[in-house]
Amino acid sequence: MRVAVAGSVGGDHIMSFNGKFTDSLVAGSLAKVSLSFLVDTLEIRRGGCGANISFGMGALGLKPILLAAVGKDWVDYEAWLIRHGVDTSHVLVSEKLHTATFMVTTDTELNQIASFFPGAMSEARNIELAPIIAKTGPFDLLVISPDDPEAMMRYSDMARELKIPVAADPSQQMARMSGEEIAQLIDGAKYLFLNEYELALAIQKTGWTDRQLFDRVQVRVVTLGSKGAQIEEHGKETIYVSVPKEEGKVDPTGVGDNFRSGFIAGLSWGLGHERCAQLGSMLATYCIETTGTQEYRFTKADFLERFRKAYGDLAANEITPHLVVNLKS
Repeated sequence: MRVAVAGSVGGDHIMSFNGKFTDSLVAGSLAKVSLSFLVDTLEIRRGGCGANISFGMGALGLKPILLAAVGKDWVDYEAWLIRHGVDTSHVLVSEKLHTATFMVTTDTELNQIASFFPGAMSEARNIELAPIIAKTGPFDLLVISPDDPEAMMRYSDMARELKIPVAADPSQQMARMSGEEIAQLIDGAKYLFLNEYELALAIQKTGWTDRQLFDRVQVRVVTLGSKGAQIEEHGKETIYVSVPKEEGKVDPTGVGDNFRSGFIAGLSWGLGHERCAQLGSMLATYCIETTGTQEYRFTKADFLERFRKAYGDLAANEITPHLVVNLKS
């Protein structure tokens, strides 16, 4: 299965605040907020939604095609992704801008305040799919993850013209996108990935009902935080998948991206949606146990042992023939 992942590539500045953001919010004074938080730690890591999803797929032995716009500071990051199985040969490198930067602060309740500077990501709108497909062959699935909003719309239009199945993942760009843009991205998608809040926001911005939104996609995957995920497909019962027990909650940054990595890996292996969601949940659990979105490490034996403990022998036996771990320092 040939999967292309369109999305952001960036540097993550991950900070922790030893308190609760909500303790500094004053009821009745939220119209004007001026706050500064003294953070306790700062970690600078590789990130970006497109890169995170691609890395996770590569870690499980796949070779996703990354479609992104990056800066002239891309060399080291590219080498890292190539080592982990990502095809970076179609990434657009800006001649003048630096790679995007993501800054996030997490409090003790795992609430987050984040900012994102797009940098070279704004040039993603210049990427054309047809010339790439002429070299790679047709995509079996195009994942449209958070990126330059204009690029996301163009990818959506081009995918329809070229009859490429789409997995729509607007997530972090939902707040910036209009209802019309969200509707354009979602309408006709084979898969739609959202969390609970993003689903409510999509309904509010598009003016659709929950049912109307669901009717515009083939499969809707909604992540539910610590409660797991639900997968809805027309004509079938809703599937609910739990989350494996984590060894510690260190940093939630990138958890959603890694869920998508595992889910899409399962699709590539021809597995059912329940197994796909279990794979996604397992990879997301490894992510939340580490600082950074691409810093987790496991062996095949470790992954299978934890997967078996969480989901049983049948589930573990089903993924065993497919699982190839490609994690390098």
